[in-house]
Amino acid sequence: MLALEEQIQRILPVGLSGSVTKIVGLTVAVSDFPAPLGSVCKIATESGRSVEVEVIGFQGEHTLLLPYDELTGIRRGNRVTMVQSVPGIRVGDQLLGRVLDGRGRFIDSGVPAALPHRAPIHAEATSPLKRPRIDTPLGTGVRVIDGLLTAGKGQRLGIFAGSGVGKSVLMGQMARNSTADVNVVVLVGERGREVREFIEKDLGPEGLARSVVIVATSDAPALQRLRAAFVGTAVAEHFRDQGKDVLLMMDSVTRFALAQREIGLAAGEPPATRGYPPSVFALLPRLLERSGRNDRGSITGFYTVLVEADDANEPISDTVRGILDGHIMLSRKLAHQAHWPAIDVLASISRSMPDVTTDQHRAASDGLKQLLAAYRESEDLISIGAYQAGSNQQVDVSLRMREAIQQFLQQGMSESAALDSTIEQLLQLSQVRESLLQNSSASDETHAASA
Repeated sequence: MLALEEQIQRILPVGLSGSVTKIVGLTVAVSDFPAPLGSVCKIATESGRSVEVEVIGFQGEHTLLLPYDELTGIRRGNRVTMVQSVPGIRVGDQLLGRVLDGRGRFIDSGVPAALPHRAPIHAEATSPLKRPRIDTPLGTGVRVIDGLLTAGKGQRLGIFAGSGVGKSVLMGQMARNSTADVNVVVLVGERGREVREFIEKDLGPEGLARSVVIVATSDAPALQRLRAAFVGTAVAEHFRDQGKDVLLMMDSVTRFALAQREIGLAAGEPPATRGYPPSVFALLPRLLERSGRNDRGSITGFYTVLVEADDANEPISDTVRGILDGHIMLSRKLAHQAHWPAIDVLASISRSMPDVTTDQHRAASDGLKQLLAAYRESEDLISIGAYQAGSNQQVDVSLRMREAIQQFLQQGMSESAALDSTIEQLLQLSQVRESLLQNSSASDETHAASA
């Protein structure tokens, strides 16, 4: 009871009010309005229309607000009232199968559901010392990920790619086929045309039935695009705290960062790295660290990063890669070769894979990666016919197993691969590899003896 009373005392009354002093760009300045940072307010107009805004900063005696909607019709002197000092959303099991906007409101054709619980959208991440270790694999239904880049329940991975390389299709495939109990899909800054296409084509009825989709399209105000990421994370935390294994997929972190850049610059922050203000790099870990395990359930996060000009070292990509527990690189070259999924295995890594796989599985995975690396190093010689058989044992074996390896790495967009089946296929490939290497070694010894 005492803890509840302390929480109530920390919440400011919603009766605060002020008046619009000026508007600069998309920023509204309000005088005599000591509302806390992040609180939601409402501006009333003469026409009866009200515009919801959020406190983003302070400048002198003014409180700076940014709108969730258009500012059309607002003038100097309009009344501003605080509505909510601690931003939150309603959550519940009734969210499954539904589509929400960046503020947690239903936007599909279904009937609005009564949601029994309330969750803060800016909750604190689980304490580092209260996070159980990641020790259980999560099947994604994608063979190359489950076999060579195995993810664990509670892990966070980035999917890095340029535009048009297949991030959305890969996310839909994982949502349909993963072993998670609940999917939470967050589309930040997505093209409006592609939202329904993703829901009906990539996600499908079976994927949507156990998913919650949060959408803030590219034409939505920056606050909605930013808030969508936190709303999706809050929904995932609700299901995790019920003891479920949640698969959280966000597309994309880059557009989330662009939304914060717009907000930061509007609040008067100085641009730093490539025009991004410091708040962007402070906000990224606050968002990404909220995924993971606790003593009740888990949130496994897949965050897509739109690589600018296919440069994996641009500021957002570099920062996100340093925060997450692994990265999956999609290759435009493989995509142009109709290689699906276009995952560059040698450029990707899952840092939790050693903790969630057996020694046999890891050995088989490492062996296959060695063959891929050997083939890539000699690819130019092979393509022009200059490679001499017997020059490199690993290359010889990779050439003989080339077709079988490609069949393992490639998978149809509608095809599902169970985790156990994937591991079994990988071990079979490992046995073939060991046999070929032994035969090659025996042949070399015979030639040496005869010489």
